[in-house]
Amino acid sequence: MIRCLSLSETPRNSGGYCGLSCNACGIYEGKINQAVENLRRAIGTYGIDRIALELASWEPAFQHYTEFETVLEGLAKVFGIFGSCPGCAAGGGDPRCRIRECCRQKARLTCEECLEMEVCERLIAMPFQHCAIKALKTGLGLNRYVK
Repeated sequence: MIRCLSLSETPRNSGGYCGLSCNACGIYEGKINQAVENLRRAIGTYGIDRIALELASWEPAFQHYTEFETVLEGLAKVFGIFGSCPGCAAGGGDPRCRIRECCRQKARLTCEECLEMEVCERLIAMPFQHCAIKALKTGLGLNRYVK
């Protein structure tokens, strides 16, 4: 579950241009990487990787064990970079982020400084936009409008 923080709770160096807090991000905190490592350790401990084909006779999903290992490797690779992520404002995060690009073009630290925040297509299209808009409204002192 993602916890929405107000900008007053979010240090500038650990928050995104959109207002989301890196400290509330399970990826940034390394929770995904830890889960992958724990799963790999359990699989190795119980030898599931060695008996996957035999298990397929009981559960057809095990026929796809090789693909599963590939996905685990992908998770570790993609989300591993966030273990050293300094946060968006410090140059980390998604390099393709449209919100970061917009804030930089408009010389803004966050979306809260923009009068177009309420109708911004970039912000509304964000996966966790409800949290971002709530955080930004709270940061602006618009608490009575926060749903």
